[in-house]
Amino acid sequence: MARTAAPRVAVATYDPGPEAVADRDLPVLVGALTEAGADAAAVHWDDPAADWAGYDLVVIRSTWDYSWRAAEFVAWAEKTGEATRLANPVEIVRWNTDKRYIGDLARAGVPVVPTDYLAPGDPVELPTAHEYVVKPTSGAGARFAARYAPEQRETAVRHVERMHAEGLTAMVQPFVRSIDTAGERALQFFGGRLLHASRKGAVLSPGTAYDADKVAHPNLERWTPSEAELAVAGRALCAVPDLVPGRPEPLYARVDLVTGDDGQPWVMELELVEPNLFLWLHPDSLPRVVEAILEAAAAAAADG
Repeated sequence: MARTAAPRVAVATYDPGPEAVADRDLPVLVGALTEAGADAAAVHWDDPAADWAGYDLVVIRSTWDYSWRAAEFVAWAEKTGEATRLANPVEIVRWNTDKRYIGDLARAGVPVVPTDYLAPGDPVELPTAHEYVVKPTSGAGARFAARYAPEQRETAVRHVERMHAEGLTAMVQPFVRSIDTAGERALQFFGGRLLHASRKGAVLSPGTAYDADKVAHPNLERWTPSEAELAVAGRALCAVPDLVPGRPEPLYARVDLVTGDDGQPWVMELELVEPNLFLWLHPDSLPRVVEAILEAAAAAAADG
C-alpha cells in the first residue's frame, strides 16, 4: 500500500459482527482525524486483510474483545509493532494485558488496592473477615468479576475453579468500601498530559453472578481530580518506564482510582491498552487527542 502525503492512521477496534459497535467515540475520532488532514480509518484488529505496514501509526482504541483472546491479541500487537509504529507500544501492551502489573506497581511504591493472585494449581485461599472481589488477571468490562461476603466462600471457590479450568489466573482484592459512596475516578492522560477526569458508580453489586452482564461505567460524570489524585496518578505513570523493558512511553493512559481505607487515593487499575476515553462526555478534549495522534504519526513517518 503506497503512502500518501497525509499521515495514515489506523484506529484499531473490534469486530462487532451484526451489532453496532459499542464505542461511541470511534466515528467521532476517525472523523476528526480526517478533518485535520489525516488519512484515517477504523480497522478491526483481527482483520486478516489489514495492511498494518501501510499506516504511519496504529492507535489501539476499542479492541474490547481482546481479553477473551489475550495471547492472540499480544501476538497481533507484536506483529503490528514490527510493521509500523504502534500506540501504545507492544512492550506496554504485553505488560498491561496481565493485571499482575498491579503487583509491579506496588513493589515500585505506588499505592494500589492490595491484590493476591491465584494461578491454576494454587490452593484457593480467600478472605474470611471482609468483603472481597474476585476477577481474572486478563479481563475487561468486569468480565468474570464478582463481589463476595465471607459467608459466600463456596460460591467464590466455584468462581475461582471456573477460571482455573479455563487457564486463567484469579486475582483477589478487598472490596474497597468507599466505592459504594464515592465511586471510582478515572484520570485520562494523552500525549503526556492530563486530558480530563470522570467518576463512575460501583460496578459490582452484592449477589451479582460473576458471569452476568454488567454495566462497565455506571452513572458516569465529569470530575475534577484532587491534588492527591493527580499525585498518585503521576506516580503510577512515572513508574511505567522503569517497569517495562525498553522504557517505552505511553501515548495514552487511564488511571482508575478509589479512596483507600487510609482515606488516600489507591490505584485500582492502570489502563494502557484500550481504555475508553469517554470523549462523548468530554467533547472539548477531542482536539487535544487529535493533535497528539497527528504528532505521533508525523514522528513515526519521519523515523521512516
